[in-house]
Amino acid sequence: MRRSRLAAYVSSLLLAAGTALTGAATAQASQLAAPGGYVALGDSYSSGVGAGGYLSASGDCKRSTKAYPYLWAASHSPSSFDFTACSGARTGDVLAGQLAPLSASTALVSITVGGNDAGFADVMTTCVLQSDSSCLSRINTAKAYVDSTLPGKLDSVYSAIRAKAPSARVVVLGYPRFYKLGVTCVGLSETKRKAINDAADYLDTAIAKRAANHGFAFGDVRPPFTGHELCSGSPWLHSLNLLNVGESYHPRAAGQSGGYLPVFDSAA
Repeated sequence: MRRSRLAAYVSSLLLAAGTALTGAATAQASQLAAPGGYVALGDSYSSGVGAGGYLSASGDCKRSTKAYPYLWAASHSPSSFDFTACSGARTGDVLAGQLAPLSASTALVSITVGGNDAGFADVMTTCVLQSDSSCLSRINTAKAYVDSTLPGKLDSVYSAIRAKAPSARVVVLGYPRFYKLGVTCVGLSETKRKAINDAADYLDTAIAKRAANHGFAFGDVRPPFTGHELCSGSPWLHSLNLLNVGESYHPRAAGQSGGYLPVFDSAA
């Protein structure tokens, strides 16, 4: 009798433990499954240019299976996932061609945009090919644009997102600093590298302010990229690549998974 009671007691403990473990697993699964739809908007930093693994159907937009939106959707299983971010996109391109999937049922939106509007490609071309003074002059022109024109363009995009997806959580992600400073590095001068980093900070500050004014979250990727800039021992960005110029100064797969993904995940 005593033994049967002991057996029954042990059985009840095992059953309780099994129920608890099952419940924990269910809770964990429910945390991974994101309710509602997720729409990923933006430019090449969201489409995943530089990360490889491009979806053939995305064509010149170069949407990558290694980009943070694709990685996040794969691990969280939202009810729907629309990936419309596109290489080279400016604010006008987002408005004209990326917002169609947004709806009242959209629960989450991510976006990087503004760098192309501010002349990112031309800034880097000028700084690579021309003098320090020409580089700084071009950066000052970009900063003036960020002050005078970019805020209104960002407002137009953010307002359109909110109008089409009134209940969505919107996460606006910024851009990393490109260079580790104070180290020996072949290529651009320290003056140019510092000016480019300062320009990234300037752009991020402007984007963060507009995002906050619309009640959107801002994801700052500069902290995780620190120590992984160009001229560091383990860069998460491509440097100038003459064989594939389009991938130059874009995150590698490690920059998407180690830089952008955790920042987005924590803000989503």
